[in-house]
Amino acid sequence: MRRVCLTLPTHRACTGTITAIADEAAYGAREFGSEIHLLILDSSPAPVLAEHRKAVAALPASPGVTVHHLDEDEQRAFLREVLDRSGEASASASADRLLELMLPSRVSYGACTNRAFLIAQALGCTSVHRRDSDSRYQYVDGEPVFPLHQELTYLGQRAEDVRNSATRSKLPPGSGERRVAVAGGSFVGEMSVDVAEIRDQDPGTYDDLVGLSLPGGYPEIWRRHLIDASFRGAGAGTFDGDRTALAPISPTQVDMCNVGFDHEVYSRVPLPPARDTIGTDYFLLHLVHNARLPGLQHNRHIVNFHTQERRTDTGFLAYQVRFAKFLLATAYLNTVYARTTAAGDTLLDDEGHIRASVVAGFVRDSVDLDRTEVVRRLDVIDGAYRRLGGRYTRVADTIAERRPRLLDEARDDMADFAHLMDHWEALTRASAGTGPAGIR
Repeated sequence: MRRVCLTLPTHRACTGTITAIADEAAYGAREFGSEIHLLILDSSPAPVLAEHRKAVAALPASPGVTVHHLDEDEQRAFLREVLDRSGEASASASADRLLELMLPSRVSYGACTNRAFLIAQALGCTSVHRRDSDSRYQYVDGEPVFPLHQELTYLGQRAEDVRNSATRSKLPPGSGERRVAVAGGSFVGEMSVDVAEIRDQDPGTYDDLVGLSLPGGYPEIWRRHLIDASFRGAGAGTFDGDRTALAPISPTQVDMCNVGFDHEVYSRVPLPPARDTIGTDYFLLHLVHNARLPGLQHNRHIVNFHTQERRTDTGFLAYQVRFAKFLLATAYLNTVYARTTAAGDTLLDDEGHIRASVVAGFVRDSVDLDRTEVVRRLDVIDGAYRRLGGRYTRVADTIAERRPRLLDEARDDMADFAHLMDHWEALTRASAGTGPAGIR
């Protein structure tokens, strides 16, 4: 029986999402005969965690579905066992660093998904399917539209075998024998990044900020198009029937709240464990696209919304700083993406699997990037927030106070990523060796 992991990482209240994702898990087990492991990785404060415990306890039993709700102590215990089994514990400094990269004290979108990857390995799952706490499902005729349907239909299948079942196919020549590495859709509703107010208040400043996320070298007409499309997902449309495309998927067309990865991808390469930084968890989407691995893009889009916490003064400041850090991180990431794009399918070995050592080398080389561009970006960010004024002035002041630290962290995050990549395959093998008994 096919075993898959449907995961919900969270650090905030989301009892409604827990109930909804459990329904998706039941759907997957019922319709596909799969064994679904619903994995909730919970970093919420104690009162919220307690509410989540109640919500999980109230879930009805569902054939083929096993629910794992792990708080940070339970996740840490699993990671320590993996480190012990991998041999990293014999070097305590290395083990401590890896544990911090896997379970940091600060928010990390990549690290929480990396933990899901390792736990999925222990559970014997062949794929990981991620959802987020600030998302809901679309409904048609009173029934939810579950992305898991398309993910389970295509993920891990030989591309040539499913070519005719897709609405359209644009597979690169010679890639029909490769397996579908990623399946995903986008979102409808509010922008994925909370910058709509900036766009409405000052379009020019919005262009300056969002433009920093793009690689250089685009003609102005394409640059304008990419800025307009950024963070907007599938817009305001509604689901009106399935449409699928079998091809290497552009990372701009898929959201990390609506994605599934085959284990042949995440068992070799993790996500960047950058802290307090949005967007870096899209690394694998860039990698599989640039390696020209088959992907499945569908239109079962998630409904995105912004939680109330993000609208508080504290939440607003934290999120804007994470956005600024992302714009600094892209200076490094874009150098890696340029090299993986140039490498194309030479990133793959003879069996069509990603050559992790090559990717790690690109990441390690990026650490030595001349800081001139990163400093320029920070100047643009500071000036943009000061022009916006009002509550954005506090963001600018915070960025100015943290300036040396932000510059160091942008570089150090890439060094940490390279370090994690060096040990990742040992960790995934050790995770598989722990088996389900290692998850308490």
